[in-house]
Amino acid sequence: MKKIKGLALTLLLLIFMNVQVSASPNNNRHRLWYKQPAKVWMESSPLGNGRIGAMVYGGVETETVALNEVTMWSGERDKFQERLCGKDILNDIRQLFFAGDYSKGNRIASEYLSGTPHSFGSHVPLGDMKINFKYPQGNISDYKRELNLENAINTVTFKVGNVKYTREYFCSNPDEALIIKLSASKAKALNLNLSFDLLRESEMRTTNNGLEFSGQVSFPKQGPGGVNFLGKVGVTIKDGKVTTKDGKIEITDATSIVIAFDVRTDYSNPRYKEDCVKTVDNVLAQNYDKVKQNHIEDYSNLYKRVDLFLGNSETDILPTDIRWKKVKDGANDVGLDALFFNYARYLLIAASRENSPLPANLQGIWNDNLACNMGWTNDYHLDINTQQNYWLSNIGNLAECNKPLFNYIKDLSIEGQRTAKNVYGARGWTAHTVANVWGYTSPGAGPNWGLFPMASAWIASHLWTHYNYTLDKDFLKDKAYPILKSNAEFLLDYMVVNPNNGYLMTGPSTSPENSFIYKGEELSLSMMPTADRVLAFEALTSCIEISEILGVDKEFRDSLKNALAKLPPLKIGKNGGVQEWFEDFDEAQPNHRHTSHLLALYPFSQISPVKTPVLAEAARKTMELRLAAEGWEDVEWSRANMISNYARLLDAEKAYESVVLLERNFSRENLLTISPEGIAGAPYDIFIFDGNEAGGAGIAEMLLQSHEGYIQFLPALPKEWNTGSFKGLHTQGGAEVDLKWANGEVTEAKLKAISANTFKLKVPQRTKKAQFSKNGKAFNLTPDANGFVEVTLSANDFIELK
Repeated sequence: MKKIKGLALTLLLLIFMNVQVSASPNNNRHRLWYKQPAKVWMESSPLGNGRIGAMVYGGVETETVALNEVTMWSGERDKFQERLCGKDILNDIRQLFFAGDYSKGNRIASEYLSGTPHSFGSHVPLGDMKINFKYPQGNISDYKRELNLENAINTVTFKVGNVKYTREYFCSNPDEALIIKLSASKAKALNLNLSFDLLRESEMRTTNNGLEFSGQVSFPKQGPGGVNFLGKVGVTIKDGKVTTKDGKIEITDATSIVIAFDVRTDYSNPRYKEDCVKTVDNVLAQNYDKVKQNHIEDYSNLYKRVDLFLGNSETDILPTDIRWKKVKDGANDVGLDALFFNYARYLLIAASRENSPLPANLQGIWNDNLACNMGWTNDYHLDINTQQNYWLSNIGNLAECNKPLFNYIKDLSIEGQRTAKNVYGARGWTAHTVANVWGYTSPGAGPNWGLFPMASAWIASHLWTHYNYTLDKDFLKDKAYPILKSNAEFLLDYMVVNPNNGYLMTGPSTSPENSFIYKGEELSLSMMPTADRVLAFEALTSCIEISEILGVDKEFRDSLKNALAKLPPLKIGKNGGVQEWFEDFDEAQPNHRHTSHLLALYPFSQISPVKTPVLAEAARKTMELRLAAEGWEDVEWSRANMISNYARLLDAEKAYESVVLLERNFSRENLLTISPEGIAGAPYDIFIFDGNEAGGAGIAEMLLQSHEGYIQFLPALPKEWNTGSFKGLHTQGGAEVDLKWANGEVTEAKLKAISANTFKLKVPQRTKKAQFSKNGKAFNLTPDANGFVEVTLSANDFIELK
C-alpha cells in the first residue's frame, strides 16, 4: 500500500512537473501576450495567410479587426511612364560626366532620365471589421490576449461575472480565409452585431447568415485606377438566432459562433468573385476543429523547423508590452531577443507563402493607412527594403516563402525589357528604385533617389542566393538563370568604357539615396557609384558560375569574364572608409541612413575580415562615421542592417548593441518595427516590415555563417547570449544545423545535409578534440592546423559533434 501511495505521489509530481514545463517562461519566446486590449493599430496582433492580413485588437465591448489583402492596389498600367532617352542621348550625357562637368551632367540627366509616373498607385487597406457585444451584468476580469507563434492563433479570454468568453482568430492558408470562433462557458451567452467600417467605397449586401460588399479601389493621391474587389463574411452558430439587415449581422443567444471572411480582387484573377464566395461557404460547411487542425498542421510544418533559445530572463513571465517597455527604458532582455527572431519567421510565413499572388511589400501584407499616404507609398522599394524582407528566408529555413518574390522578379524581368530598350537602348531588362504591381520598372520621378538601374541586379541576386542554399539545379536552370542572364545582357550593353581610365562603368546613377559635394554644389548622379560596382560584380560572377554549373553559354560566359576584368576596384576614401563614389567626393549628408556601398560586406561577401581585412576595417570605419555623425538618420532598416554588418565583421558586442537598439528605438508594443517620425519625411511613426525581417536575419548571422566557403558556429556571439541553442538554421551548400552552447562554448552540434555535398566546417577552438559521429556512428575527423574539417555527405546524412 505504501508503494502504491509512493507511486501515486511520484506520478502526481511528474504531472505537476510536466505542467510546469509546458507553462515554462521559456515558452514566452513563442508568444506575444497582453493583459489588455490594443488601443491603437501598433498594439494589435498581426495574422496572415500570405494573402489576407488582419490586425486583431481584442476589444471586450467592441472588437476591431483591421483587414488587408495583398492585391488591394490602386493605380493602373501606364505606357507613358518613361522618357525615351536611348543610347545616343545617354552617350552624350555620359561625356559630360567623363569631362568632369558634373553639374551639367546632373541637370541634363535629370531631364532625360527621370521617370514620369502617372498612375503608380499604392497598396491600400480595406478597413475594419467591427463586432459589438452585449454582456450580462458583471465585472470584467482575467483578461488575456495572446498570439501563439507555434500555431499562429490569436486567443482572447476574459470573464464577465462568472461567464468565461473565449475567442480564437487565425488566417488559414489551406482554407484561404480569416476565421474567428467566439464561445462562452454559459449556454446562449453570446449577443452581438457584426459590421464593417470600410476605407474603400463599396456596395453592401445581405446574404443568408452573412454580408457581401464590392467596389473598386480609388486612391487619387497616387494616381487614377484601382482593382475591383469583393468581400464576404458568413457565420454559423450553435444555438441562438441570426438576422442580417442594414449592413449588419445580428446574433442573439448563441453559445458559440464561427465567422469566416474573405476578400479578393481582380488582380490576375478574373474569377475573384466566385472564389471569394466559394471560400467562405467552404469554411462554414466544414467542422471548425478540422479547419483549425488543417491550419495548424500547414503552418507548423514551416514554423517548427527552427527554434531559438538565448537563455532565461527574469522578465520571461511578464506580458510582452511590459518587457518591451523595460527594454525601451534601458534594460536588455535575452528572452525578448529570441522572441524577436522567432516572431520574424512567424511574420514571413504570414506574409509570403508559395501561393501568395504577390510578395511582401513595404508593410508585408498589412497596412496601417499611413505608409500609403506617404510620398514613398506602400510599394516595392528595390534599393534595400524589398530585399531585406527576404534576407531571413534561406538561413531561416523558409525557402518556400521566396516563391512569390521570384514570381514578381520574373514579372519585373519581362516589364523591364521595355525600360532597358526605351531608356538605355539596351538588351535584357532592368528595374529601378521603386516598383509597383502595374509593370513600373522605370527610373523614379526624382533622379537623385530614383535613377538606380542596378536595383534589378540586386533584387535578382536573390535567385542565386536561393540556389546557394538549396543546390536545386532544376530551379537554377529553369527559373534563375534565364532572368539573371537577361539582366547580365543588360549590363553588357549598358556599361561603357571610361576613356579616362579604361574601366567599364555604369551610370549616370545614384548611390541610394545619397548625395555628394562637387565644387560647392550638392549633386546625386555620377558614373559607377560603389553600389553599382558591387552589384555589377555580383551579377557577372553569378552568371559565370551558373553557366559553368549548367555547362552552357561558353561564349557568353567569356564575354562576362572580359567585362568583369574591366570593373574598377573597391576603394578606400580619404576619410578611411569604403569610398561611396568612384571619385572621392565629400559627403553632402554624412548622417545619411543609406550605406549602399557596404553591400560588399553584407548581404554579399566581396569584403570580409578573412579575404580582405583592409577593406573590412574600412567598412568598419564607414559604419563608425555614420553612427557618430550628428543627426544620424537611423531607421528600422538601417539599424537592422547594422546587425548583419557587424556580425560579418565578427564584432559580437556591436552587433548585439544594434539588436537592442532595434528593439528599443524602432519597434512598438506588438514588436513590429517602425520608421520613426521625422526621417524620410515621415510625420509620425510608420510600421515597416523590413526591420523585423532584416533584424531576424542579423540575429541568425550572429549565430551561423557560411559565406566564406566554410561553416562557422557562433561567429559573433555576444556575452549576453552566453548559453543557448538553436535548431534548423540553414547554410549555403545545403546544410541544416542544430547547435547548443554553454558559457559561450559549443557543447553539441549537428549538421545534416539537405543536398549531397562536401562541407567544410570550422571547428570551435575548444572542441577540436571532440568526438564526431556520422549517422549516429563514431566517425574520425581530424581538424587541420587551422581548425577546419571537411566531410562529404549524401542527402539526409548527418554528422554530430559532442
